[in-house]
Amino acid sequence: MSKRNTSSRRVVAPSKQRIKQTPDWSVVCLALLGMAITAYLSFGSLFSNAPLFCGPESGCDIVQNSRFGTLLGLPIALWGFGLYAWIALSAYSMPAKPKRWKRLAWLTALGLAISLYLTLAGLLFLEAWCAWCLASQLTMLALFLAVWLRPPESGPGMSWLVWNRNLLLISLFFSGVLYAWQDGLLQPPENQELRALAEHLDATGAAYFGAFWCPNCQDQRELFGRSADRLPYVECSPNGRGGIVAFECVSNDITAYPTWIIDGRRHQRVLSIDELKRLSGFKEPQT
Repeated sequence: MSKRNTSSRRVVAPSKQRIKQTPDWSVVCLALLGMAITAYLSFGSLFSNAPLFCGPESGCDIVQNSRFGTLLGLPIALWGFGLYAWIALSAYSMPAKPKRWKRLAWLTALGLAISLYLTLAGLLFLEAWCAWCLASQLTMLALFLAVWLRPPESGPGMSWLVWNRNLLLISLFFSGVLYAWQDGLLQPPENQELRALAEHLDATGAAYFGAFWCPNCQDQRELFGRSADRLPYVECSPNGRGGIVAFECVSNDITAYPTWIIDGRRHQRVLSIDELKRLSGFKEPQT
């Protein structure tokens, strides 16, 4: 009788208890807010619908359409949406608090670093800022604080000094790589045909008028890749976005950017490579 009871107890003995899942709802809710903001911005970028407060030539429009507004052909906001979704999923589905905290600490720190970089890039290089981008940055800051103000009792598994140092270095590395990509430092080698065209435009007296904050001017430069600096470019806002317009632009009655003057004719739009070849009489170099 006792043996039967023992055998019965062995059969019905429970297996390992599952660790109770306790979502971090404060982080989940903040991440969902970030997803809503970045989804709204992504929709506007993909379908050319300007978000609220982002009219033509507004700071938001300038930032969103600049080289700092895209990565690998996709809007930065869409990448941000993916990061927020990763944070929300981790905060909801990961049960182990120390492991979950480490992942959330890395994701929010990296997101905050990239958000700060994009804000500084807009202010330094474009003299513009985006209200929706700042809203996303504040959301990421709130996420960062929500995670970091509640560390696990066991700590990160290493000294806090080493942990913070590694976190800072990784964040700076990713921000630096992002800047190098967006600034064209990681572009392919210079195309010799584009170089010849840019030099031909300069030699024949063509002029290309633009402004550093003009999204269409950025598109024009991107067509030439590493040869863009060889173009006969005239900066019309040398004193900043709100400063005095350059004399050469005033004397040529430049009212829109970009404006090309080729062979005495004015073209107020982005010109394709084929159009520039035809209008300037460029002949393909003999190979």
